[in-house]
Amino acid sequence: MEATNHVCRCREELDALLDQEIARHEGRKDDLIEVLYWVQENYGYVPLEAQLKIAKQMKVPMTAITGIITFYHLFSLKPKGKYEISLCKGTACFVRGATDVLGRFEKELGIKPHDTTDDNMISLEVVRCLGACGLAPVITVNKEPRPRMKSDMVPGILQEIRNQG
Repeated sequence: MEATNHVCRCREELDALLDQEIARHEGRKDDLIEVLYWVQENYGYVPLEAQLKIAKQMKVPMTAITGIITFYHLFSLKPKGKYEISLCKGTACFVRGATDVLGRFEKELGIKPHDTTDDNMISLEVVRCLGACGLAPVITVNKEPRPRMKSDMVPGILQEIRNQG
Protein backbone atom coordinates (compact mmCIF):
# COMPACT_ATOMS: atom_id res chain seq x y z
CA MET A 1 0.00 0.00 0.00
CA GLU A 2 1.70 3.10 -1.25
CA ALA A 3 0.87 6.68 -0.33
CA THR A 4 -0.94 8.79 -2.89
CA ASN A 5 1.63 10.07 -5.36
CA HIS A 6 0.69 13.63 -6.30
CA VAL A 7 3.39 15.40 -8.25
CA CYS A 8 5.24 17.59 -5.75
CA ARG A 9 5.75 21.07 -7.08
CA CYS A 10 6.19 24.36 -5.31
CA ARG A 11 3.08 26.52 -5.17
CA GLU A 12 4.58 29.22 -7.40
CA GLU A 13 5.31 26.69 -10.13
CA LEU A 14 1.79 25.27 -9.89
CA ASP A 15 0.29 28.74 -10.06
CA ALA A 16 2.32 29.52 -13.20
CA LEU A 17 1.26 26.21 -14.77
CA LEU A 18 -2.36 27.00 -13.91
CA ASP A 19 -2.04 30.30 -15.78
CA GLN A 20 -0.81 28.32 -18.81
CA GLU A 21 -3.65 25.81 -18.48
CA ILE A 22 -6.26 28.58 -18.31
CA ALA A 23 -4.67 30.31 -21.32
CA ARG A 24 -4.89 27.04 -23.24
CA HIS A 25 -8.67 27.19 -22.80
CA GLU A 26 -9.04 30.93 -23.44
CA GLY A 27 -12.50 31.91 -24.60
CA ARG A 28 -13.92 28.40 -24.06
CA LYS A 29 -16.09 28.55 -20.95
CA ASP A 30 -17.29 25.02 -21.71
CA ASP A 31 -13.79 23.82 -20.77
CA LEU A 32 -14.28 24.83 -17.12
CA ILE A 33 -14.56 21.24 -15.88
CA GLU A 34 -11.38 20.33 -17.73
CA VAL A 35 -9.49 23.19 -16.05
CA LEU A 36 -10.90 22.25 -12.63
CA TYR A 37 -9.85 18.65 -13.23
CA TRP A 38 -6.32 19.85 -14.01
CA VAL A 39 -6.29 21.78 -10.72
CA GLN A 40 -7.57 18.75 -8.75
CA GLU A 41 -4.92 16.50 -10.28
CA ASN A 42 -2.04 18.89 -9.77
CA TYR A 43 -2.87 20.59 -6.46
CA GLY A 44 -4.59 17.54 -4.96
CA TYR A 45 -7.71 19.64 -4.35
CA VAL A 46 -9.26 22.86 -5.69
CA PRO A 47 -8.04 25.70 -3.45
CA LEU A 48 -10.00 28.94 -3.23
CA GLU A 49 -7.12 30.92 -4.76
CA ALA A 50 -7.25 28.73 -7.87
CA GLN A 51 -11.04 29.08 -8.07
CA LEU A 52 -10.76 32.87 -7.95
CA LYS A 53 -8.04 32.88 -10.62
CA ILE A 54 -10.10 30.63 -12.90
CA ALA A 55 -13.23 32.76 -12.41
CA LYS A 56 -11.38 35.96 -13.26
CA GLN A 57 -9.32 34.70 -16.18
CA MET A 58 -12.03 32.51 -17.76
CA LYS A 59 -14.71 35.12 -17.04
CA VAL A 60 -17.05 32.68 -15.33
CA PRO A 61 -19.00 33.34 -12.13
CA MET A 62 -17.75 31.81 -8.89
CA THR A 63 -21.19 30.24 -8.49
CA ALA A 64 -20.54 28.14 -11.61
CA ILE A 65 -17.22 26.95 -10.21
CA THR A 66 -18.67 26.23 -6.76
CA GLY A 67 -21.59 24.40 -8.35
CA ILE A 68 -19.33 22.08 -10.29
CA ILE A 69 -16.97 21.39 -7.38
CA THR A 70 -19.80 20.59 -4.96
CA PHE A 71 -21.80 18.54 -7.47
CA TYR A 72 -19.03 16.18 -8.62
CA HIS A 73 -17.36 14.07 -5.95
CA LEU A 74 -14.23 13.98 -8.07
CA PHE A 75 -13.45 17.46 -6.80
CA SER A 76 -12.40 18.33 -3.28
CA LEU A 77 -12.27 21.67 -1.50
CA LYS A 78 -9.59 20.45 0.88
CA PRO A 79 -6.45 18.39 0.38
CA LYS A 80 -6.82 14.62 0.24
CA GLY A 81 -5.08 12.51 2.82
CA LYS A 82 -1.89 10.60 2.24
CA TYR A 83 -4.07 7.48 2.18
CA GLU A 84 -7.38 7.50 0.34
CA ILE A 85 -9.93 4.89 1.34
CA SER A 86 -12.73 4.42 -1.19
CA LEU A 87 -15.74 2.35 -0.21
CA CYS A 88 -18.08 0.94 -2.83
CA LYS A 89 -21.79 1.48 -2.23
CA GLY A 90 -22.96 -0.16 -5.45
CA THR A 91 -25.83 -2.63 -5.21
CA ALA A 92 -23.80 -5.79 -4.48
CA CYS A 93 -21.61 -4.05 -1.89
CA PHE A 94 -24.62 -2.35 -0.31
CA VAL A 95 -26.54 -5.63 0.00
CA ARG A 96 -23.51 -7.39 1.49
CA GLY A 97 -22.86 -4.89 4.26
CA ALA A 98 -21.02 -1.86 2.90
CA THR A 99 -23.11 0.40 5.14
CA ASP A 100 -21.76 -1.35 8.27
CA VAL A 101 -18.19 -1.05 6.98
CA LEU A 102 -18.71 2.65 6.23
CA GLY A 103 -20.17 3.21 9.69
CA ARG A 104 -17.12 1.63 11.29
CA PHE A 105 -14.72 3.79 9.25
CA GLU A 106 -16.70 6.90 10.23
CA LYS A 107 -16.58 5.91 13.90
CA GLU A 108 -12.89 5.01 13.92
CA LEU A 109 -11.76 8.03 11.89
CA GLY A 110 -14.22 10.60 13.23
CA ILE A 111 -15.02 11.82 9.71
CA LYS A 112 -17.79 11.43 7.15
CA PRO A 113 -17.40 10.46 3.48
CA HIS A 114 -15.61 13.01 1.29
CA ASP A 115 -13.63 14.30 4.24
CA THR A 116 -10.06 14.01 5.51
CA THR A 117 -8.74 13.45 9.01
CA ASP A 118 -7.32 16.52 10.75
CA ASP A 119 -3.78 15.16 10.42
CA ASN A 120 -4.27 14.85 6.60
CA MET A 121 -3.39 11.18 6.86
CA ILE A 122 -6.64 9.52 5.67
CA SER A 123 -9.44 10.54 3.31
CA LEU A 124 -12.70 8.61 3.17
CA GLU A 125 -14.64 8.44 -0.09
CA VAL A 126 -17.79 6.64 -1.16
CA VAL A 127 -18.00 5.53 -4.79
CA ARG A 128 -20.83 4.04 -6.81
CA CYS A 129 -18.99 0.94 -8.07
CA LEU A 130 -15.48 -0.47 -8.05
CA GLY A 131 -16.28 -3.20 -10.59
CA ALA A 132 -15.66 -6.14 -8.24
CA CYS A 133 -19.23 -7.14 -7.37
CA GLY A 134 -18.32 -10.80 -6.84
CA LEU A 135 -15.95 -9.75 -4.04
CA ALA A 136 -18.41 -7.42 -2.30
CA PRO A 137 -18.19 -5.44 -0.19
CA VAL A 138 -14.99 -3.92 -1.51
CA ILE A 139 -12.83 -0.95 -0.51
CA THR A 140 -9.64 0.36 -1.99
CA VAL A 141 -6.74 1.89 -0.09
CA ASN A 142 -4.88 4.10 -2.55
CA LYS A 143 -6.50 2.08 -5.34
CA GLU A 144 -5.36 -1.27 -3.86
CA PRO A 145 -8.51 -3.43 -3.59
CA ARG A 146 -9.55 -5.02 -0.30
CA PRO A 147 -12.30 -7.58 -0.97
CA ARG A 148 -14.99 -9.11 1.25
CA MET A 149 -14.79 -6.38 3.86
CA LYS A 150 -16.37 -6.74 7.27
CA SER A 151 -16.70 -3.93 9.81
CA ASP A 152 -14.42 -5.76 12.26
CA MET A 153 -11.59 -5.59 9.69
CA VAL A 154 -11.53 -1.76 9.78
CA PRO A 155 -9.33 -1.30 12.88
CA GLY A 156 -6.66 -3.59 11.41
CA ILE A 157 -6.59 -1.72 8.12
CA LEU A 158 -6.31 1.61 9.92
CA GLN A 159 -3.51 0.28 12.12
CA GLU A 160 -1.66 -0.92 9.00
CA ILE A 161 -1.99 2.56 7.48
CA ARG A 162 -0.80 4.26 10.67
CA ASN A 163 2.19 1.94 10.89
CA GLN A 164 3.21 2.88 7.34
CA GLY A 165 2.40 6.58 7.62
